[in-house]
Amino acid sequence: MSLRIGDEAPNFTAETTEGKIDFHKWIGDGWAILFSHPKDFTPVCTTELGYMAKLKPEFAKRNVKIIGLSVDPVDDHKRWARDIEETQGAAPNYPIIGDSDLNVAKMYDMIHPNAAGGKRTAADNATVRSVFVIGPDKKIKLILTYPMSTGRNFDEVLRVIDSIQLTAKHKVATPVNWKQGEDVIIVPAVSDDEAKQKFPGGWKAPKPYLRIVPQPK
Repeated sequence: MSLRIGDEAPNFTAETTEGKIDFHKWIGDGWAILFSHPKDFTPVCTTELGYMAKLKPEFAKRNVKIIGLSVDPVDDHKRWARDIEETQGAAPNYPIIGDSDLNVAKMYDMIHPNAAGGKRTAADNATVRSVFVIGPDKKIKLILTYPMSTGRNFDEVLRVIDSIQLTAKHKVATPVNWKQGEDVIIVPAVSDDEAKQKFPGGWKAPKPYLRIVPQPK
């Protein structure tokens, strides 16, 4: 079965570039991003993993851990890290799972279900570019899947995490292209009477269902 937003992220144990982990224990009480890449020593993936290394401090500010995955062995990840540092200016500073037996890839629907370790074909030989954002409750908050030829926009993942964390604390939603610090929208489930208590400064309402307020602090 495919995973959906709101499902519990399947737990697993796996070997990584930073040792063996139990995924849920590794997440702990914070947030996590699990992202897969098709193959080590390939061009688009090299740019992605280097950029994620540079973004790690921004994710850390938001209490978000990063972990990568492909079906290549851990030793390949470690050798490839030197190329990433040389070409991108930063080596991976987060664990990368070596999922050679395809266990995690299949669990998270990242690979063709008929693929088998050591017996893969050209049609099913690599994990897709998936991103899963997982909350402290171990529930999946975001799922993104990109084609192999398109590198991901990890700034967008950071933006979405800002929105998810904000809307988890306050009864608001974020409008199109929202960025941290911009106006937000009061959710329809909040009545005007309740909104007056929560947002005493008032709001703009071009339509009764579209109530715009400054971002709560």
